[in-house]
Amino acid sequence: MYPNQRPLCAAKPAPNWQQLAERSLAGATLTREDSLAVLSAPNEVILDQLAAAYRVRRHYWGNRVRLHFLLNAQSGLCPEDCHYCSQSKISGAEIEKYPLMATEKIVAAASRAHQLKAGTFCMAISGRSPSPRAFAGVLEAVRTVKAQYPMRVCTTLGLLDEDQARQLAEAGVDRINHNLNTAEAHHADICTTHTFQDRLNTVQAVQAAGLTTCSGGIFGMGESDNDIVDLALSLRQLNVTSVPLNFLIPIPGTPFAERDELTPQRCLRILCLFRLLLPAQEIRIAGGREVHLKSLQPLGLYAANSIFVGDYLTTPGQAAQQDFDMIRDAGFVIEG
Repeated sequence: MYPNQRPLCAAKPAPNWQQLAERSLAGATLTREDSLAVLSAPNEVILDQLAAAYRVRRHYWGNRVRLHFLLNAQSGLCPEDCHYCSQSKISGAEIEKYPLMATEKIVAAASRAHQLKAGTFCMAISGRSPSPRAFAGVLEAVRTVKAQYPMRVCTTLGLLDEDQARQLAEAGVDRINHNLNTAEAHHADICTTHTFQDRLNTVQAVQAAGLTTCSGGIFGMGESDNDIVDLALSLRQLNVTSVPLNFLIPIPGTPFAERDELTPQRCLRILCLFRLLLPAQEIRIAGGREVHLKSLQPLGLYAANSIFVGDYLTTPGQAAQQDFDMIRDAGFVIEG
């Protein structure tokens, strides 16, 4: 050894991915160290990680894939400053803006969802919280849809209190979506007009009203690996039922228009981590699936058990038949 030369430290071995799967199936929470290792692993081991995630996914979900259909029932005109969103007050994106759709149009969209084999019809409206008029319209639309179609109905309406959640449940809503979006430490970097605690309060109000919860995140917004782990652990602690994982679509006119942080492998590692940390939950590959997973989309199904079919809020998805072919060719089946 040369003078002043320090002995070389042996590189820490990578986790055994199958052992992580065993711990996940046993109900144990992955350590932060192992969770970070999932996200920082080299691309060469992505198939090993997917095999471990699929072992957990198969245990709870078999080879089934759930389909959700998303309707943007009220677009734009939002007073919030969410930097990723084309509907926010600070967005210059060229999108269609309109108040709450008439019930007839919402029912027509539900019919389309049913035709596309969706088990869940998701109705979203823009805004911080629903106005009394919009809320009444949503209740009417939900009652009409539930009377005509055998689908679950999920609504995403912004910030809600427990009384509003109870009224939605009485109208026939099965589940309410309200994404945490990111870790608490990173929230102020993506939105300043409401807090992480505001979002957390809504999820807890929905649960207090006896409804199941849908809550997930958006990735590619400058978050760190620790932020991703923190978000997953928050969702685990809340014991949410359904977890949509969005990958940022950098829409021109939004503050995040120039963001370009994701690769297909990065997205797959995030999916693997959430499956291992939230083993029994419905994990959905949501917005940005086509943009960021690209030709590796089918591999995402080995960790996730749910996708949207059709379009997203203000951006188009791939043709439904392509989704059906992808599911079939990968050896999966559409659920029920």
